[in-house]
Amino acid sequence: MEFAFTDEQEMIRESADSFLQDVSTSEAVRAAMATDQGFDPELWDRLCQEMYWQALHIPEEYGGLGLGYVELAILFEEMGRRLFCSPFFSTVAMGVNALLVAGNEEQKQQWLPQIAEGSLTATLGLASSQQNRENRSWDASSVQATARKEGDGYVLSGSWHYVPDGHTAGLLILAAREEGSKEEDGIRLFAVSPDSEGVQRYWTPTMDQTRKQAKVEIENLFVSADCRLGGEGTSDWPALQQVLQLASIAIAAEQVGGARQVMDLTIDYTRERVQFGRTIASFQAIKHRAADMMLQVECAKSAVYYAACVADEVLRNESDSAVKEELPEAAALAKAYCSDAFFHCAAESIQLHGGVGFTWEYDPHLYFKRAKSTETFLGDAGLHRERIASLLLDDSKDNVTSGQVER
Repeated sequence: MEFAFTDEQEMIRESADSFLQDVSTSEAVRAAMATDQGFDPELWDRLCQEMYWQALHIPEEYGGLGLGYVELAILFEEMGRRLFCSPFFSTVAMGVNALLVAGNEEQKQQWLPQIAEGSLTATLGLASSQQNRENRSWDASSVQATARKEGDGYVLSGSWHYVPDGHTAGLLILAAREEGSKEEDGIRLFAVSPDSEGVQRYWTPTMDQTRKQAKVEIENLFVSADCRLGGEGTSDWPALQQVLQLASIAIAAEQVGGARQVMDLTIDYTRERVQFGRTIASFQAIKHRAADMMLQVECAKSAVYYAACVADEVLRNESDSAVKEELPEAAALAKAYCSDAFFHCAAESIQLHGGVGFTWEYDPHLYFKRAKSTETFLGDAGLHRERIASLLLDDSKDNVTSGQVER
C-alpha cells in the first residue's frame, strides 16, 4: 500500500482546504449550530453542485466520480478540521455505504443517482436508546426495532436513537429484526421514506451542536419487500457490520482533522500568551506537551489512512479474503486510537488556553465537545480495543487449530 498522497489526492486535499477555509469559519459554524436543521441548505447545494463531494466514491455507473476511500478520508479529515456542519457524514459515510454494501442493483439504481446529483440526503438508524444505555456496544444487540413479515412485505415498529441528521434526511435506512430472532440472526435493513404515514422524527439536543442527531419512531408501518436492502433469506448483519466499520473509519478521519486543528490553534495561542515576560511557547514543559500532541496526531493519521486503504480494496472487490478480514481490525484500530488522540488534544487545548479555554468566544470547547461525541458514537475506544483483542484471539485459535503454531 502507498502511504504518500498522489498528485490527484494532494489536489483534492488542497481544494478541500481552500473551500472549507472560506465557508466553514468559526462564525459560519456557530450560525449553523443555531439552526434547527444544523446546516446551511444553500451551502450544501453549493457543495453538491460545485464540488461534487457527495458523489466522490459513488461508482460512475450510478452518476458518481468513482474515486476511492482514501480520497473520501481526505475530505473527512478536512471537514473535521473545520467542524463543517452538513449532512455529509450521514449521507456519504452511512447512507451511501449502506446502499453500496447491502443494496441490490435496482436499489442502487434508484437511490445512488439522486444522492450523486445532490437532490437526496440519507442516513442510517441502528440503535435503540435503552439497549445502548446498558452496553454501548453498537453491535447486533443494539437492534431492537421489529420487522414482522406480512404478505409480500414487512410491518416495521420501534424507535431509533442517535440518528445523524435523522430529522432532515430524505431517505432513512433503518435496521430492524424479525420478531423472535436473537443476536445476529433475523436482522434486516430497510430503505424508508420519511414522508410515509406513521414515521415521526424528532431532533434531540446533544452536547455537540455541530452535528445534529434525531430520534425516529415508527408504529405499524407497512413496507413492500423491495424496500428491504439485499435479498430474502439471510441476515443483513454482516453487511450492516461492514457499513459500521466504514463509518468508523470516516469518523476517525474527522477526528484526525479535528485533533490537528485544535493542536494548531493551541500552538498559535501559546506563541501569543505572555507570562513572566516571555511567551509560554518558550517554556520547556509546554514544548513537551505540544510534542505529545503532535505525536498522537501523526500516529492517528497513519492509522486512518491505512484503514482507508483497506476499505478501498474491500469496496473495489479487488482484495483477497485476507484483506477483507483485515477491515474489522483496521477500522477498530483507527477508531480507538483517533478517539483517544482527539480527546487528548482537545483537553490539552483547553488547559493550555488557560481561563479562556472553555469560554464561548474561543473555539477549543467546540472541538472538545466534538471529540467526546465522536468518541462515543459507534463505540468508544475501550470497546474497539476489546474488539481488536477478540479478533486477535480468534486468529490465534484458528492458527492453533490449523497447526500453524508450533509447541
